[in-house]
Amino acid sequence: MPDFLFYLFSALTVLSAFLVTVSRNAVNGAMYMIVSFVGMAALFVLLEAYFLAALQVLVYAGAVMVLFLFIIMLLDAGKGRTVRPDRLTTAAACIGGLLLISGLIYITFDSGAAPSTPLPVITELPENATATNIPFTTSSRSFGYGLFTKYMLPFQVTGFLLLIAMIGVIVLSKRIDSSGDEPAKPRIAKS
Repeated sequence: MPDFLFYLFSALTVLSAFLVTVSRNAVNGAMYMIVSFVGMAALFVLLEAYFLAALQVLVYAGAVMVLFLFIIMLLDAGKGRTVRPDRLTTAAACIGGLLLISGLIYITFDSGAAPSTPLPVITELPENATATNIPFTTSSRSFGYGLFTKYMLPFQVTGFLLLIAMIGVIVLSKRIDSSGDEPAKPRIAKS
């Protein structure tokens, strides 16, 4: 049964990720991305990584996608104009994609990253081992401690960048009338 669920959630994740790339409507693409994130969270649950599954749902499917939908609806990006790429752009994209795929195949099979590489040895923990005296733990407490001590500056910079992005969206959504007296009402996309 877990194998069936693994293949089911994997197929759901890959299919919804593909639909994100081919969707013509930005709101539909964002919804497909939420489905892809939830499928990834289900895969984490199957692998018994419950903390990562919770982070996937809360951070990506929750906060980031709400921010994306907020931006899409405020900027009215759902009704964007369709751009037809010329042949040169299409050819460059195909060549770039083929180079990327061939590089990944080379790295996977010819550079020692194949299964012939020995796996790391996992040693037994001593009986008096606790979360404080082992160098690596998977608890949320140690994650939070590291996030708010060693990585406090990157955490604050990330929050500041998200704040700047939200302010930018608000500024861009306030369109000035031709008279310049009062800002126009923001146009909200209707899906």
